[in-house]
Amino acid sequence: AAKKNSRNSSKPPSSDIVKKPKEQPKDGSKRKRGGQPGHPRHERTPFDDDEVEYTELHCIECPDCHGPVVPSKEPPKVLQQVDLLVPSETISVVGFRSHACWCRKCKQVHYAPIDEAKRRAGLIGPRLTALIAYLKGACHCSYSTIRKFIQAVFNIELSDGLLAKLICKVSDSLDKAYQELAFLLPNEPRLNVDETGHKNNGEPMWTWCFRASLFTLFKIDKSRGSDVLIHMLGVEFDGILGCDYFSAYRKYMKDFGVLVQFCLAHFLRDVRFLVEHPNTRNQAYGQRVLDRLRNLFGVIHRREEFSKAGFQIELQNAGDELWAEVVYRVPSTKEGQNLADRFRKHGDSYLRFITTPGIEPTNNLAEQAIRFVVIDRKVTQGTRGEKGQRWLERIWTVMATCTQTGRSVFTFLHESISAYFAEQPTPSLLPNST
Repeated sequence: AAKKNSRNSSKPPSSDIVKKPKEQPKDGSKRKRGGQPGHPRHERTPFDDDEVEYTELHCIECPDCHGPVVPSKEPPKVLQQVDLLVPSETISVVGFRSHACWCRKCKQVHYAPIDEAKRRAGLIGPRLTALIAYLKGACHCSYSTIRKFIQAVFNIELSDGLLAKLICKVSDSLDKAYQELAFLLPNEPRLNVDETGHKNNGEPMWTWCFRASLFTLFKIDKSRGSDVLIHMLGVEFDGILGCDYFSAYRKYMKDFGVLVQFCLAHFLRDVRFLVEHPNTRNQAYGQRVLDRLRNLFGVIHRREEFSKAGFQIELQNAGDELWAEVVYRVPSTKEGQNLADRFRKHGDSYLRFITTPGIEPTNNLAEQAIRFVVIDRKVTQGTRGEKGQRWLERIWTVMATCTQTGRSVFTFLHESISAYFAEQPTPSLLPNST
């Protein structure tokens, strides 16, 4: 029987018990570690001179013969070094003394008012709060790891309970920005959707990822069914949904007439399964379909070689050839008939990117965005309650959206928590249209 693995099915790579060895060069030589010949060199851009406090070094005498020297016209050698300040200088501790006064008229003691933003922040200010939130959300750190880091670097002792309260404050500050994106989600013309597992106190749940052109939103729910799509997108969603062939998307498409672009990469895995099948008829059928798929993706990758009209013609021809190969030259095997029946029923949804420009043929956008969630799940083992779920939804949304729009995650967290402490409107995750 044919064996399914991550290469020919939707199974994760970790499920592969035996992996094929990496292909060795034909000349028998071994691939060296590090950068390969012809690979472009990547170096960090140096700091501007006005950002650096230079120490000027001059030669007093020749280091070889110890003779006198004069200044040369050659440019100096430069070493720029970044380092932390000593712990006592990396933080600032400020205090506010509210002195008491006695009112002779009302016979009461009153205190000078403390700034409301400072009072709401409490012991930890907005910048350090943002750093703790970044460590927790972006670096997968546990509360004990953050506590040890703060103790070692800043020489401050914080309890796990205080850190948990700080994360709740940051989560509350991100709520408005998150709800704004959730409100706009049903009106998006293009959406890529994917889902992955999540654990809450050992209970299986699901993390849904909705990727739009300008933002990405995450939602943790107990269900993996179409009811989540109905809740997030509504029953009148008028955009195009990029997704895999999972039953929830098909049900949502069928019940409400939603246009869908099924992922061709997932379809490619099923075709590879036929290519590796022990039945020779399945192998021949799968190989023919695989060749047509390669031709289709080849046209996509050579897009710059064609004019706009020429590219559309080539793409349409490649799609027609794929359709004919999948549907009309089918062996009388169960596996072959299943693949052909699927394409007869949903072939338009697999090739919608041909007739609707601007749509990706794969669901890679959502899968790339949700990859961080999978890593976080493996490191942190999930959440323990509803507060933790809301925190993860919001911080993942902030991180993915800021990355998508080229913004600094830490800067956004600092701006958001500062506005929250001052009881001012928190910033939006959407780019400034002005």
